Amino acid sequence: NTGDTFSSQEEAAVVGLASAHSRLVIESGRVNTKSEAGFNSCALFLESLDSTARVLHIDAAPRKYRSSFTINYRALFPDEARNYRVDVLEASVEQYAVIWVNGDKFEFSAEAMRRAEALQRCWADLATLLERWNTEQVRASRPARSDFRDALVALDTAWASFEHKYIMELIEIEEKARRLVVQAIEREKKLQSIEALSSLQADVFQRPDYQEELRRFVACIAHLNSVANVRRKGRDDLSMDVLLDAMQTLSKCDAAEKGGQNSEKLAAARSLTKDVLDSFTAMREYLREVGRCLERVDPHLCNNAGLVARLVDWEESWEVGTRYVQQEKMLTAVCDLVAEIRAAQRLTPVLAQMCEECDVEMFMVLPRLAWLRYLDKPCQLSGLFKSLLPHRFADSNVVQKEAPEPSDPELISLMQKFGRTKQLLMETMKPSQGGTLTTGCFEDAAWEVLVKRVVNGVNGDIYTNVCPSLREPVEKAVEELMRDLEAWSMELARHCPEDWNQCCGILVQCLSGSEKEGSKGPFRV
Repeated sequence: NTGDTFSSQEEAAVVGLASAHSRLVIESGRVNTKSEAGFNSCALFLESLDSTARVLHIDAAPRKYRSSFTINYRALFPDEARNYRVDVLEASVEQYAVIWVNGDKFEFSAEAMRRAEALQRCWADLATLLERWNTEQVRASRPARSDFRDALVALDTAWASFEHKYIMELIEIEEKARRLVVQAIEREKKLQSIEALSSLQADVFQRPDYQEELRRFVACIAHLNSVANVRRKGRDDLSMDVLLDAMQTLSKCDAAEKGGQNSEKLAAARSLTKDVLDSFTAMREYLREVGRCLERVDPHLCNNAGLVARLVDWEESWEVGTRYVQQEKMLTAVCDLVAEIRAAQRLTPVLAQMCEECDVEMFMVLPRLAWLRYLDKPCQLSGLFKSLLPHRFADSNVVQKEAPEPSDPELISLMQKFGRTKQLLMETMKPSQGGTLTTGCFEDAAWEVLVKRVVNGVNGDIYTNVCPSLREPVEKAVEELMRDLEAWSMELARHCPEDWNQCCGILVQCLSGSEKEGSKGPFRV
């Protein structure tokens, strides 16, 4: 049909287009695409717009520019068909000159905004035609075929012009938004190139150029963490010293084991240092993998599940490394406490079962056992307890060469009560049949009573080695200590729940011997 009258097929197409236009959700003179109903009605109208143009035999405006789009956008625009999309129309309606990505401000050009306005003018002209079509009762007064052809050609040309400029500028913005990942990939490659020149891994850390690249790489990861890690704190203050100190601690563990030191006491230190090293390795492996598919990285970095998972693991492990691995007293305390809990598991198998099953009862027992160990050997856990209950100890600004002494009268009173109770238990233990108990045996027997009471509660007879005639005063003294200990255990867990939960997590991980799940799993962008 080359005239100015519609064929029946063309008229049916225009009727359908006008009908679809009447169903658009309009708010404040604008097409609403935010609501589900608004989006769906707009998508249907755009489909009708495309089909009407084809029925009217209107050639699509050239769209060869799409061949220069990135792979992601070529998937959305696979050919030179019109392919009208709601999000492109939405961008022309809203005309946001500025967008924020990863906390950075990006601006669209004035030319992009000019083309958006041109598209909206053509959109408004078509809307006017369709409204005339719907309202004119006399067929002869309705817009002619040429009117619709001109309006559809103008709209398509303006649409292609805006789409071209808008998508190309989006691609440029997205490339800039991904730059933190790209920088991290480049830094990691520089580490690889220096490592390739060294035959031994241990030697490479002594090279000044490697240390400088390592410092820059870790700083890059810290910045990336502050932008993309929305599941945790997004810390940017974790330095390469955490990694170096973890490696040094691991070397000390190796030397200590060769020297015959109890490997059980070193297990916790190994576990914590391994977490630091594993999270670092996992982060590097992620960057190598993602470097092969950068186009799949969402420019809003916090939307990349794989990246966020790596950063969460890195921050968790390095935060623990900062608090426990880098502070010798804290590491000593954790190692000691893990070894003592393992010993308690041998005395009371039910504790081993609690730890294996992560039973809720275990989290009530752990603070009691921690207190019991502190009261018995305060110098071993002093660093840990002072960090968890600073208000119970002397001023932290005062330099102390020895273990910090409690300054709180209530804590001092508890320590004295524990000492009296333990002494009473030792004095009332009866010798085993046909033999005598040494002082060490008396002490071990008294400790066993206290551990079993803390773990098992009042279940079972724990006083079988106590002289029957002295059992009543002993039991009374132990129960009084346990009542006091319960209140102190609650304070330990509640004074700073975040710190105690972190400590508990470390204890459970070290006791179970399991590896953190964060460093494992298939690759995800």
